[in-house]
Amino acid sequence: MTATTIPRPPALWLRDNCPCADCRDPRNGQKLFQITDLPADLAVGSAREALTPLGEPAHEIVWAPDGHRSLYPLAWLDAHAPGPAADRPGDGRTEADKELWAAADLRGRLPEADWAAYAGDDTVRAEALERVQRLGFVLLRGVPCRDRQVLDVARTFGHVRETNYGELFEVRVEPDPNNLAFTAESITPHTDNPYRDPVPTLQLLHCLANSASGGDSGLVDGFHAAALLRAEDPAAFAVLTRTPVEFAFADAHTALRAQRPLIETDALGRIREIRFNNRSITTLHHPAEVLDAFYRAYRSFAALLLRPELRLDFRLAPGDCVVFDNTRLLHARTAFAESGARHLQGAYADLDGLASTLAVLRRTGGAR
Repeated sequence: MTATTIPRPPALWLRDNCPCADCRDPRNGQKLFQITDLPADLAVGSAREALTPLGEPAHEIVWAPDGHRSLYPLAWLDAHAPGPAADRPGDGRTEADKELWAAADLRGRLPEADWAAYAGDDTVRAEALERVQRLGFVLLRGVPCRDRQVLDVARTFGHVRETNYGELFEVRVEPDPNNLAFTAESITPHTDNPYRDPVPTLQLLHCLANSASGGDSGLVDGFHAAALLRAEDPAAFAVLTRTPVEFAFADAHTALRAQRPLIETDALGRIREIRFNNRSITTLHHPAEVLDAFYRAYRSFAALLLRPELRLDFRLAPGDCVVFDNTRLLHARTAFAESGARHLQGAYADLDGLASTLAVLRRTGGAR
């Protein structure tokens, strides 16, 4: 669209986006009308070039049959002109807005930040949060090793999401664990809490002690793995995007269930969420031919997720806090000796809170 061309998108779309004070509350920008309030026979009555009150080039449209006047800045029209959805930026949640990676891609450039700088400098904080959005995680170094500090970290970008595990959970060996996370066993790459809907979208793990032999952490980019599956075995990818899987968790006080596919895509087919946890998949109830296809695809994806080149391994030291996208990255750990101390505190938060904080920091100049 050129600057001198009146756009020809649907009339209702243009009128629905009228920015005038009669259509939007000037204090908060929210619409003051319902779509059903607009004339059923709405049409462009006339159009001309004009200027906004700030002197910006604009198009003025007078609508028929009600005579309403709308003024659209050309810059806005250029930015929002209708076009192929695939050409538009997404909401920050799909593969289209991410940098997908295998372990070697991050060699020598782990996304990390010093806690003191992060806490005291909005630019550093914005850069760290942007890494969570783009790469799926950030490693904060030098976070004070004190009880419940992980909650303070979460509150620097959002709100703590409380679950049946409480505001925070202790990742250490328990005498009567209700989850394998609270043992010294190795844990393969997985999504936390897949039996919740919605699943916690962010997870934080803050290391307070780690002198045990073993117990190294691992991350796998599930979006990258799913993209590889789509390229190598499109039929398996399709099966995993359309087959509901039931996840469940139960203990003396909790009974949780959720049905979602292992790979979730948006309306345009872009990877949006990975939900993978072999420990929490319960008995599936589908026709035999669906189960056959699912288990073939499930096995293929599980094998792909275990490829050594996809897994980024690192060791958390006391004062390290990893913040990661639980809908994209799968996390893991190696087994460790119970004779040594290993104690992490974990918490959940939500990606929308992080995205909101980052957007405000960018708006106020906290990000380059």
